[in-house]
Amino acid sequence: MRAFIPGFAALSLFCAMPALADTIKIAFIDPLSGPFAPVGQNQFKTFQLAAEQANAGKWAGEHKFEVTGFDNKGSPQEALTQLKAVIDQGYRFVAQGNGSAVGLALLDAINKHNERNPGKEVILLNYAAIDPDMTNGKCSFWHFRFDAHSDMKMEALTTYIAKNKAIKNVYLIGQNYSFGQSVSRSTKEYLARKRPDIKVVGDDLHPIGQVKDFSPYIAKIKASGADTVITGNWGADLSLLVRAAKDADLKANFYTLYAVTSGVPTAMGAAGAERVKVLGNWLPNADNAAASASVDAFKKKFNDDLYTAQAHTALAMVGRAAKETRSLDPVKLAFAMEGMKVNSLNGEVSMNKVDHQLQQPLYIATWTKINGKDVKYDQENTGYGWKIEQKIDPWVAAQPTSCQMKRPAK
Repeated sequence: MRAFIPGFAALSLFCAMPALADTIKIAFIDPLSGPFAPVGQNQFKTFQLAAEQANAGKWAGEHKFEVTGFDNKGSPQEALTQLKAVIDQGYRFVAQGNGSAVGLALLDAINKHNERNPGKEVILLNYAAIDPDMTNGKCSFWHFRFDAHSDMKMEALTTYIAKNKAIKNVYLIGQNYSFGQSVSRSTKEYLARKRPDIKVVGDDLHPIGQVKDFSPYIAKIKASGADTVITGNWGADLSLLVRAAKDADLKANFYTLYAVTSGVPTAMGAAGAERVKVLGNWLPNADNAAASASVDAFKKKFNDDLYTAQAHTALAMVGRAAKETRSLDPVKLAFAMEGMKVNSLNGEVSMNKVDHQLQQPLYIATWTKINGKDVKYDQENTGYGWKIEQKIDPWVAAQPTSCQMKRPAK
């Protein structure tokens, strides 16, 4: 007869028990003041709503999400200061998205922290920093990206543009940092492959967050004879660019990645109707009942417009990982999220194991007057919203990766 061993019995009982309810604390480190604050504030509220929905729906079982904002003022240096503070406070999950320069700085610091502090690892939930390098040469086991990176977006956008034979002359303008530079590079490369007859008649990079008057840039675009402007600008840099184009009566059409972001819809107004397009991983007028419920809830709670699906996806994956592993250990959760599939606001999405890059559909839409049918939701009470022109399957934008990921022991 097997002897009774109290210690062994206690251990067995502990292992059979579900993990005790705990709080998944997420530090949201992004601009909450300065020129990009409207975007950061909107997305902070988006994470807060997703946390409420996750807690109500028990996405993480008995565990609860808690999202707290930390202002990095859009600065990599400020972000690193905030990172040190949140790690000291016990945070093991960091969410960031606005600015790849900030994202790369956080990623490097988190890699070093995790290497030096086994047992106290931190995961970076990247919801919008889209420099391709973060899932290629600088990929990391501790980093998960929930947005499509810029090469994926430009692959999809240039495929759409290539079908429009009316486009002859393209002008590129963007913010002068790694993301803006990668958009310029990939756009020229992909257009040359798909529509070599299209001329790139201008390619400007300007300082991020510092230009107050874009009229000199708009004058250059008018003088170039461009019929199309392609820009990766976001936030205030896109609002001011569009406003300057409107003031100068620029007739060129705009193809954008972030015309949904706070302030841009108001800057466009009626002048942007049928002339401004956006490519995104989700848009409010996409036909999805669950997404519509979130749009309505966000409007009711914050009197603002929901335009970022990635918060929903990130919490869905972290929650499921916590539930499946019965743990909040970042190492276990990171392994569990590799290859994971969940249903998000834009349908089924999956996390690539090889590089931690989310695979998801993309959408192209045109700024259009609302009609109560396929353009139900407007933005910023303008009476205009986004009409879906095309849904692009994940494989169309998928890109090869050079990632050689180093993984910790399980």
